Amino acid sequence: MANELRPQRKIKTSFWVKLISAPIFMFVFAVFIMPPIYDVFCEITGFNGTTGRVNAEQQYVVNEDRKVEVSFFAMTMGGFPLQFKPKVNSMEVIPGKFYTTSYIAKNNTDQIIIGQAVPSVAPTDAALHFKKLECFCFNRQVFKPHEELEMTLRFVVEPELDKRIQDISLSYNFFKLEG
Repeated sequence: MANELRPQRKIKTSFWVKLISAPIFMFVFAVFIMPPIYDVFCEITGFNGTTGRVNAEQQYVVNEDRKVEVSFFAMTMGGFPLQFKPKVNSMEVIPGKFYTTSYIAKNNTDQIIIGQAVPSVAPTDAALHFKKLECFCFNRQVFKPHEELEMTLRFVVEPELDKRIQDISLSYNFFKLEG
């Protein structure tokens, strides 16, 4: 009987609009807005091992006595029919000097395959000071059937790198892209 006396409340249209709009806005934000913001954040901070980029060879103050070992690693996404490896496994570099090395990739199929390499640097603190001038990872790569490519990497380790860091690992993971 008490329920019969209580006035019924009408739900306003604005409530329904907000209720339906909120998940749509959250989806758009998560899919289209956050990834570019996250990429910029990672590039600025070196978070997640993301390396920086330089547009031209800069002059750094070089201490010839300081050396850092840079090790190179290569992986491919599971099932990606590409042989992928660094040309050299490691280099001793002097921070402030530019160096060139390369990675070798070979398509093991009778089909054209497309992929992109994603870099990661460890330790994470070193990523802030590992800068690439030229890298195959900047663009997607197209491999013709049974084609082998030598892909160039030109980089510098900035002299501002923490003196306690003596070893840096640069790893690339090659992912398959759809044509």
